[in-house]
Amino acid sequence: MFERFTTSAREVVRGAVRHAEDTGSDTVGEAELLLALLDRTGSPAADALAALGAHGRRDSIERALAEVRRRGGISNADAEALAGLGIDVGEIVARVEEAHGVGALATGGAPARTPRRGKRPPRRPFAREAKSVLERSLRIALARGDKHIGDEHLLLSLTARPGIAAHVLADHDVTYVQVERALAARAES
Repeated sequence: MFERFTTSAREVVRGAVRHAEDTGSDTVGEAELLLALLDRTGSPAADALAALGAHGRRDSIERALAEVRRRGGISNADAEALAGLGIDVGEIVARVEEAHGVGALATGGAPARTPRRGKRPPRRPFAREAKSVLERSLRIALARGDKHIGDEHLLLSLTARPGIAAHVLADHDVTYVQVERALAARAES
């Protein structure tokens, strides 16, 4: 499948690995793919994100992703749903952090081991949800009649199903339908 990836899509994947390294995550997840997409310029996904105002709200998106990570993967929508049941996620996180330290629930696990001298650093595997995003991007490309997988397909895949990235983007007014429209507008111009 990777051979169908455009240069831009490959850069997103490489960028996601770098973001995982920067955050100390031992796996690459949806959040890292989203951050790597936000790093792009001059590509279909970058143009769509810019048209939808996501680039201008990058700091807010990064903070939202960090908060979801801190809560162990619980999105704002999940936290609101739990609040409706009388469960205060903020209070639970505060108690866990009080007992076990700040970031105790943070998703991504422990930082990868430091390589021994002269050895290459260990590769960060892709988490199940990130693999699902990559697989879904292939299905989206095929459904659209495209013979390649570009960063636009990765963005569509991130917004196509519920997940950390989709919830954070939706909270910032970026949805699958809006991404499709922005991509269509870009293709027409």
